[in-house]
Amino acid sequence: MGEPMARNIAAAGFETRAWNRTREKAEQLAEHGATIADSPADAVSGADIVLTMLADGSAVESVMTEGGALEAMGDDALWIQSSTVGIAATERLMQLASDRGVAFVDAPVLGTKKPAEDGALVVLASGPEDARQRAQPVFEAISGRTISVGDAGAGTRLKLVVNSWIVDLLGALAETITLAEKLDISPDLFFEAISGGAMDAPYAHVKGAMMLKGEFPPSFPLDLALKDVRLVVEAARENGTELELAQTVTRLFERASEQGHGDEDMAAIYHAVANT
Repeated sequence: MGEPMARNIAAAGFETRAWNRTREKAEQLAEHGATIADSPADAVSGADIVLTMLADGSAVESVMTEGGALEAMGDDALWIQSSTVGIAATERLMQLASDRGVAFVDAPVLGTKKPAEDGALVVLASGPEDARQRAQPVFEAISGRTISVGDAGAGTRLKLVVNSWIVDLLGALAETITLAEKLDISPDLFFEAISGGAMDAPYAHVKGAMMLKGEFPPSFPLDLALKDVRLVVEAARENGTELELAQTVTRLFERASEQGHGDEDMAAIYHAVANT
């Protein structure tokens, strides 16, 4: 996600520096006008805006503290945090920014690899209004639209709500296709039956096509979806709610990962249902 986002930021005319733990993965950005930094501190030194897009909260925290990025940021710099890290980690990162005295915008995004490449993500922006306004040109470079959610942290909470819908839908879709196959009904007939009606969902057609082909090129890896659904369950539990459906979907993702599908697209949750 970070690579196409950085490419689109550079294409929008911003002087862009990029850093990745595996340098080779970032080097192709040089062809698009970005400078590849040797360290997080080098990447952010002198920057007006710093954007983090990493796998989880511990990775973000490590880069910003042990990697020296937070200390190397200018006092007037703005930190846009777009990784999906959950509520507790977001609060820790907000506190780090506050302690350092830099502005912080919590801005996770909706979308996977293709929307990121097309600059068509949806940004869920939360934080001080003036900071969100400063971040808006960057949001316009990476997204099709921005939803302003409120105070910092609200973007992450909304992302968890949306992720709950996405992963539950995937679990239901995997079971529906498997049931059709067990009942000797072509799953294509299921998609025909719902097509264009109130029950239809374009996302079901996209992920369902992968399940029917048995091919799962990663648009969003299953292991990252597993991380995300665990954050959903954790957030619900911390706020006094047990999401039984999300817990069941978590087990399906875990089973698919144990079966060796963690690096495939999250639609590979199908294996956890079909291969039992």
